[in-house]
Amino acid sequence: MAKNYYTESISEVEKSFDTSLSDGLTKDQAKKRLEKYGPNALASKKKKSMFMRFIDQFKDFMIIVLIIAAVLSGVVAKEWTDAAIIMIVVVLNAILGVFQEARSEAAIDALKEMATPNAHVKRNGAIIEIPSTELVPGDIVLLEAGDVVPADLRLSQAYSLKIEESALTGESVPVEKAAETLEGSDIALGDRVNMAYSNTNVTYGRGEGVVVGTGMHTEVGKIATMLNNADETDTPLKENLNQLGKTLTIMILAICVVVFIVGVLKADPAQRNSTLMINMFLVAVSLAVAAIPEGLPAIVTIILALGTQTMAKHKAIVRKLPAVETLGATDVICSDKTGTLTQNKMTVEKIFYNGQIFPDKDAISETNPALLSMVLANDTKIENAGDLLGDPTETALIQYAFDKKIDVPAMLKKYARVQEVPFDSDRKLMSTVNKYGDKYYVAVKGAPDELLKRVTQVEIDGQVSPITDKQRENILATNQNLAKQALRVLGLAYKIVDKTYEDPTTENVEQDLIFAGLVGMIDPERPEARAAVEEAHNAGIRTVMITGDHQVTAQAIAERLGILKPGQDERVLTGAELDKLSDDYFIKHVQDYSVYARVSPENKVRIVKAWQANGKIVAMTGDGVNDAPSLKQADIGIGMGITGTEVSKGASDMILADDNFATIVEAVKQGRKVFSNIQKAILYLMSCNVGEVLTVFMMTMLGWDILAPVQLLWINLVTDTLPAIALGVEPVEDGIMKRKPRGRKSNFFSGGVASSIIYQGILEGILVLGAYQIGLHVGPHVNNPSLQHADALTMAFLTLGLIQLFHAINSKYIHQSIFSKHTFSNKWFNWAIIIAAIIMASVELPFMTKLFEVTELDGMQWLVILCAGLLMIIIVEIVKFFQRKLGKE
Repeated sequence: MAKNYYTESISEVEKSFDTSLSDGLTKDQAKKRLEKYGPNALASKKKKSMFMRFIDQFKDFMIIVLIIAAVLSGVVAKEWTDAAIIMIVVVLNAILGVFQEARSEAAIDALKEMATPNAHVKRNGAIIEIPSTELVPGDIVLLEAGDVVPADLRLSQAYSLKIEESALTGESVPVEKAAETLEGSDIALGDRVNMAYSNTNVTYGRGEGVVVGTGMHTEVGKIATMLNNADETDTPLKENLNQLGKTLTIMILAICVVVFIVGVLKADPAQRNSTLMINMFLVAVSLAVAAIPEGLPAIVTIILALGTQTMAKHKAIVRKLPAVETLGATDVICSDKTGTLTQNKMTVEKIFYNGQIFPDKDAISETNPALLSMVLANDTKIENAGDLLGDPTETALIQYAFDKKIDVPAMLKKYARVQEVPFDSDRKLMSTVNKYGDKYYVAVKGAPDELLKRVTQVEIDGQVSPITDKQRENILATNQNLAKQALRVLGLAYKIVDKTYEDPTTENVEQDLIFAGLVGMIDPERPEARAAVEEAHNAGIRTVMITGDHQVTAQAIAERLGILKPGQDERVLTGAELDKLSDDYFIKHVQDYSVYARVSPENKVRIVKAWQANGKIVAMTGDGVNDAPSLKQADIGIGMGITGTEVSKGASDMILADDNFATIVEAVKQGRKVFSNIQKAILYLMSCNVGEVLTVFMMTMLGWDILAPVQLLWINLVTDTLPAIALGVEPVEDGIMKRKPRGRKSNFFSGGVASSIIYQGILEGILVLGAYQIGLHVGPHVNNPSLQHADALTMAFLTLGLIQLFHAINSKYIHQSIFSKHTFSNKWFNWAIIIAAIIMASVELPFMTKLFEVTELDGMQWLVILCAGLLMIIIVEIVKFFQRKLGKE
């Protein structure tokens, strides 16, 4: 909306839109305005076609490197098998990416689907029903209980009107609406009581209002605009893979250039011709192909996919694969309060009668006047299955009675309602007249201060007596005390009359009342939420609560959850206060605040961005339309599966099937496990590839026989896939939730992984070269020069393949010792190593030797190969031991 219509009188609004409250717009006016403003619907940015989404998958840096490698290995080196394998991996990875992200634009579609199909409007002095898409500014819209508000309205009439706005504002209690003009230009969205907003729900009463905003000019439209304009933030996983791709490219190019230059320079000057140049170029390309872990994108995808299955078992449904790992890097969880940290269900917590407060767990008599008043002065509808329909405050009172084993339907039948004085927002009371034997029981509930004005007596332990000033003061003090605890307090009163009223009004029904008690209600925190917040804290994760509720409510819930500690200087920041802070100041001081109240959708996005500006990885939870922009802005958006709107789910990366905050903490644990397992797979793959490169490089430099392309390909096929995937399903390591978040600046090479890749790769290469040298001096063909070199090359080939399987065992723990009872608890890993070892050794079968250009080895030669593998484990264990002693774990 361009103007703050809540500050204008209804006559001014009527004049601004050239409309009439009594007659509405004319047919011609409506037609012209529809042409001018367009339909009352939400616009969305143009969607990408499936083909363009597929093409986008090839813009990833590492994917480009793999494609170049495939082209070079096929066209230049004529290794078409290598090229085909690389391209198959690339295409499969792209297809998986398209299917995982195909629904990423569902948020706007869900917003559109929320629109109510029809609206009741005044046109040409008559009330007609039209599709809500045909509404225009200036239309006069009629509302009643059960309606979905079709556009943004400035209310002109409000008769006991209550509108539930939690999906837009985050406030759990329906807002009582009024038509009076408000003062002030910075009133929070949830406090604009003379406004009704598109896609909110009328829960009680009726009203009428002038349309002041349609389509993209509504508050929901603003959210749609933010969703359309939101920047797509790269996940830490994507950033890490991009960084890995760039590092590999630099390394590969350096290797190729060095090998090519050294090879040419070492050659006899007389042989430096085009043939030498081509041969050296082919050697360089072969090394490049050996250096690239072409299966890494697919392996990472498989590990993530397996992670999604594990998380699904824990009620966390992942929509985008990288979200599995992103949670593990989270520094801050910005959580919506209503429905996420709380139950989104008003609940009676305390009840005051007989001059004292009783907790909700205490028993209460069926004839207690406080209980009778809360049940009888109540419009809740009870369905056959026990479902309660109506205002959340009133349903909470009925649920309280049910919880006390009260037969509410029987009570309502016994005390049948015969008259009523409906709730009115001015007097803030509701009364019913009910049968009570041969008399009538008047039940009253409402605002305590208004109720006390009509009370003349009080009941204490069944005895009715005139109320004293001291008793009034005690009741008001109790009311204030309960309110400070963020409880919504209702007063309860009654009286017994001999006959019904000819004209029941507040003047005769709600006078000379007997005070029965007070009832305090709250949207309570989830039972498991406090423990989850504590566990997140122990894991170094900051929980920030963001809510549309009032400041007092937010602070009380935050203290109950342990997000705020009583007595701390940290205070609750309101949306209005946040609006007054400059971006620079807020970014510097965002860590000073853990709780925000009365916030707007823009505020939520700003909070997320401020944390991100401090280098933090932010997860945002939410369930309402108002959460969608911040869910999309966050590094990972977490939607609620039960209470969440389709809009919030569409904007999320992950959805909690049980709406349980504790599930987020479990998901964090699984995310950390996934990152750790990807690190293990990368350590394994990269160190093995460094070993391969070093082996071929040194053989080239020393003028030795070089492993054939088919041998390198076989090693890559056998050792790069099964063991790496098996490392991806390693169980959660002990103490993983006591580590601090690794942060945005960390990557797959952090935590000593880079140095481990280098020294383990060098060690592998040295052991393989050593096996080659030993192979020249052991075995049956020592005295046959041609077979002697063939034996040595075969030993180097098999050592290079099998030593990697030994090294896979090393990679199960980056710094911890493998000599643990849990080392072989992963049955998938055990089978992967056994199967890979059998496949690798199968080249020694008589019919396979010629295909792989190898000789048949004897027992002594095999012993050398196995010793090399054992040495790989022993030496790495010794290095790990000293790393732990030096505190580098």
